[in-house]
Amino acid sequence: MSPGPATDQLQRPLGVLRLSLTARCNLACPYCQPDGEEAPDRLTTEQRLRVIEAACSLGVSSLRLTGGEPLLTPDLEELLEAIGLARRHTNSPLRDLSDTALTTNGLLLSPERAQRLRRAGLQRITISLDAVAPERVGEMSGRPHQGAQLLQQVLAAIAAAKAAGFDPAVGALKLNSVIQRGRNDDQLLPLAALARDQGLELRLIETMDVGNRNGWSPEQVVPAAEMIERLGSRWPLEPLGRPTHGTASRWRYRDGRGAVAVVASITQPFCGDCNRLRVTANGMAYTCLFASQGQDLKPWLQTPESLRQAIGQLWSHRRDRYSEERASRLAQPKAEMAYLGG
Repeated sequence: MSPGPATDQLQRPLGVLRLSLTARCNLACPYCQPDGEEAPDRLTTEQRLRVIEAACSLGVSSLRLTGGEPLLTPDLEELLEAIGLARRHTNSPLRDLSDTALTTNGLLLSPERAQRLRRAGLQRITISLDAVAPERVGEMSGRPHQGAQLLQQVLAAIAAAKAAGFDPAVGALKLNSVIQRGRNDDQLLPLAALARDQGLELRLIETMDVGNRNGWSPEQVVPAAEMIERLGSRWPLEPLGRPTHGTASRWRYRDGRGAVAVVASITQPFCGDCNRLRVTANGMAYTCLFASQGQDLKPWLQTPESLRQAIGQLWSHRRDRYSEERASRLAQPKAEMAYLGG
């Protein structure tokens, strides 16, 4: 039996593992600025499974696969199948893993790929789209002359995910949008209209100071309260609140056309109950999205117990609350978003 959830110095339990499969991406979004080449020491499928097992033995019940762009990973389905097999074993630490999700820009999510992912055991997909107007899509993707094509690919990905059985009505398919003032805040209502038409929950994300490459400034932030006010003036909303350990506060449209959520790491920090561990594609573990340093897990990959102890010790020493302390820590260097998967 598992000894129970690991807790950090602020008594926050370990509950979510965000595992990056690659730092590469087929887009160049300005708030992320991903790498163009794969890390030479990227974890193998077997090593990733060991990390997941160790994390689950310490309390993780939710896994999100990220990047870069995780659909660039050729062995993604192999990993999902291995996870599914382990979850069916009575004595496996993965028996309590209740949720396996993936975040993608959707460009490689063909109908066939969506079906394969579903068959392999993926339960939820979040697709990223930061605009509806083609010219804005191009700008926000770092592909200024391809906006119309990219938009059509994302819309096709949404259709493919639905057809494969990722049902937005039960939260299995959602839409992520990072909003930046002066770049795409004019797309707020069009994005909401698209999500409502598609039956998707839209997750609006305040642009964050992750990494060192993206030129972030506070002036780029559109506060969550402002976004909700603007949406509510068009479609009246009622609050649903933020679940414990959740990153998003949710609202329901009063006309019954679904829900919208906001991730307000800048203006409404939720450090107090953050339960997320992030592991990069090459095995560096970070206890905060805004961390300066991580711990290399590769030296402990040989045995399950040593890996479990390494992750448990890392978590037990965790004191991170960067978003609550941002004003005094803006100058510190940080790991890049492309490594940490957002």
